[in-house]
Amino acid sequence: MAAKSGRWSPRAVEMAAMFMIGDGALGLLQPRRHVSLWQDDALGSEKLVAPFRDRPGRRRAYALIQIAAGLWLADRQRRLRQ
Repeated sequence: MAAKSGRWSPRAVEMAAMFMIGDGALGLLQPRRHVSLWQDDALGSEKLVAPFRDRPGRRRAYALIQIAAGLWLADRQRRLRQ
């Protein structure tokens, strides 16, 4: 049985890291399309993407932060398992 790290299981943390890296990659490569997908009728996420609407540079900057945070999280998981 896998050990848990705090409140989150290693799988949940890995899934969060994968989401952050993937969402960041899409936001970096296609910021306008990615924001437009979530700006209307998206179960509340339209409020989250509002600061990025018509600001692809801002979305790209956030994407770099997301990717870095996702990679850090995945690396942290690896270090905890050693």
